[in-house]
Amino acid sequence: MAILIKRPGSIIVHHSKQYPVVAIREGVIFPNTESILTFGRKRSVAAVNAAFKNDRKIIFVSQKNSRINDPLGIDLYLVGTLGEIQQTLQGNDDVNALVRGTKRAAISKWIETEGYLAAEISEIPDVMEDSEEMVALSRLLASEFRKAVNLGKPVEYFTMMRLMAGQDPAELSDQIASSLDISTKEKQAILEMTDVKARLIEVRKFLAHELKILEIEHNITTKTREKMDKSMRDAVLRERMKTIQKELGEDEETDTESTEMLKKLQDKKLPEFAFKRVKKEVDKLKKMHIHNPERGYLTSWIETVLDMPWIERTPNDVEIKNAKKILDTEHFGLDEVKDRILEYLAVMQLRNKKEQPQTGVTPTILCFVGPPGVGKTSIGRSIAHALNRKFVKISLGGIRDEAEIRGHRRTYVGAMPGRIIRGMKTAGTINPVFMLDELDKVGADFRGDPSAALLEALDPEQNKEFEDHYLDMPYDLSEVIFITTANVLDTIPPALRDRLEIIRFPGYTVNEKYHIAEDHLWQKSLGDNGLTAEKVNMPPVLIKDIISGYTREAGVRNLEREISKLMRKAAREMAEDVIDKVAVTKKILHKYLGPIRFTDTLSEERDDIGMATGLAWTQAGGEILFIEVSIMPGSGNLTLTGQLGDVMKESARAALSYVRSRWQDLKLEKDFYKRIDVHIHVPEGAVPKDGPSAGIAITTALVSALTGKATRKDTAMTGEVTLRGRVLEIGGLKEKAIAGHRAGIRRIIIPYQNKRNLEKIPAEVTHDIKFFPVRYMDDVLRLAMVS
Repeated sequence: MAILIKRPGSIIVHHSKQYPVVAIREGVIFPNTESILTFGRKRSVAAVNAAFKNDRKIIFVSQKNSRINDPLGIDLYLVGTLGEIQQTLQGNDDVNALVRGTKRAAISKWIETEGYLAAEISEIPDVMEDSEEMVALSRLLASEFRKAVNLGKPVEYFTMMRLMAGQDPAELSDQIASSLDISTKEKQAILEMTDVKARLIEVRKFLAHELKILEIEHNITTKTREKMDKSMRDAVLRERMKTIQKELGEDEETDTESTEMLKKLQDKKLPEFAFKRVKKEVDKLKKMHIHNPERGYLTSWIETVLDMPWIERTPNDVEIKNAKKILDTEHFGLDEVKDRILEYLAVMQLRNKKEQPQTGVTPTILCFVGPPGVGKTSIGRSIAHALNRKFVKISLGGIRDEAEIRGHRRTYVGAMPGRIIRGMKTAGTINPVFMLDELDKVGADFRGDPSAALLEALDPEQNKEFEDHYLDMPYDLSEVIFITTANVLDTIPPALRDRLEIIRFPGYTVNEKYHIAEDHLWQKSLGDNGLTAEKVNMPPVLIKDIISGYTREAGVRNLEREISKLMRKAAREMAEDVIDKVAVTKKILHKYLGPIRFTDTLSEERDDIGMATGLAWTQAGGEILFIEVSIMPGSGNLTLTGQLGDVMKESARAALSYVRSRWQDLKLEKDFYKRIDVHIHVPEGAVPKDGPSAGIAITTALVSALTGKATRKDTAMTGEVTLRGRVLEIGGLKEKAIAGHRAGIRRIIIPYQNKRNLEKIPAEVTHDIKFFPVRYMDDVLRLAMVS
């Protein structure tokens, strides 16, 4: 035997004898501990059997990586435990063994034998001082371990008994370390510690962390148990109370919530089917335990049904003269829209006089279609005002879930009625004016199609029994005046559009904007900014300057913003005591609103070659657009720019084909197109453009560029062109004409079929603009070209 000094404070006793080695996949076998282990790997079984046949001595070494199935010496730690196999029990492919750790051992040399791994070892004795501090540490560690066991830490019976009997510090530290819930790496670090005092401190640190977690778990368990005990106690006492009251003949309702709902149900006038359904649910609520999770869902449903209007209605006071007065007072212009609304109300008035059963029921759903800011929503409020009814508005923009319209089944967490039923609940009557705003912006995805759910609500033949998923019973919407709004009709599904009566809102003329600003916006802006007419004075002509110089829109929203901006500037100077009142002049207008953004006219400043002015319709109303054509030497290529759509590109190709077919009439060479390239451009390239109505404008600009004849600057045109030169009908003439008037155009060429639409154009537009209905492209060129 040779004694070697391995490291300071560590004495290693070297043995030349080799021992079989068993790799421990997870965990560490400590000295002074006993364990029952199952060995299933071939090399491990062979090593156990070999040791058991000899002196029963064996080395247990932990793996560095537990995922390795057949570890070699390099995969194992260099410090393990010399153990003794006390008993084995052979299985089919594995062996169970009762093993006991005896000493720490350092691997000196790995030896590969047939069937298993062996090693030469050096024993590592413990380094332990004899001091009062060691005694105190040992007692403290044992006390904390007993406390952890009392809090529920799982420990083997024999381990606990040995601890209770008392042990020296080295054995205490090893046995507690073996039971700690820590990683293999952390246990290995404790195994490699030879200083018993340091080992006790390290083990106590891990035990303290584990003890803290056990205390938290114990507190949670205790609170849960107390809560459950209280619930059971309350339930037992409640049942005993009911029994005692029944014996005394005092069987009173103790559920205050269900009692109040029952009283509310008796006071509420409901249809018979709804009364029976709610009564049934209230009876179910009375029998339900107060802590039943379904109680909340049921209570919410009953409250919703009882808060809904079922027979409450506003009297149908329809007076046509009064309605006309209200509409004229609150809205300027829009004569066609007002006429249709008054017709709608007149039908209601006549039906009311006949006292028909369907009081106030009308078979029409109105749909207001027009650009933003023209008064679609506000005129809906005016209709409610004229009828003296409640007004409800919901926005459908961006809705993609059908449940937003029909509601969720009440079994879902957080379920609620759909927007229509919530709107009716807000109104408090069954005959409000109900506005569905932004109908054209309803989407659809995997959650369903909301527009399909609207079909039932907006169909007069079906909405008498509208089914909301949350209510789960029919609800009568037949007396509701539904009004929808949209900017365009293209995105509204055909089945839904078929149920609507379309009323189009055109853009306002300059004169109409002036009256709206003077009669409504000016006074509203004064009040909103804390000013009075005595404080701010502005001549009417300057209102027209704001309209023409600072706004360019179909509606009046930007006009209202500019007036409000002027008011805010004036209010600030008054608040800072710079001025007492403002008399607005052109100079003040420039100071408050900045330089003019738009000139009086947007039309061309001079007659030019290769140019033509077209008219377009957009969601925001009418617009003018310029067509530019440039001819250059080339080989017959056609270039189209300006972010044109497919239809507009086809119009440009049709225009070139028409010009080529009329080369003789236009006095061009037969093969002129072979030696040139044509570039057609529509300015404002960032704005997408499409549609066939620019066909005659493209053709005119192309002919002008090829013939060298200028086009008239005061002339705009709209119409589709065919290969034979016919000019076809287009839509949106009213909006286009208003846009041309706004831009300073004085002559507009239109398709002959659109002549019938001229009577719908405002008088101030037809007074300033001369319209020329044409059938063929030859007439367009004659009118558009400079003589």
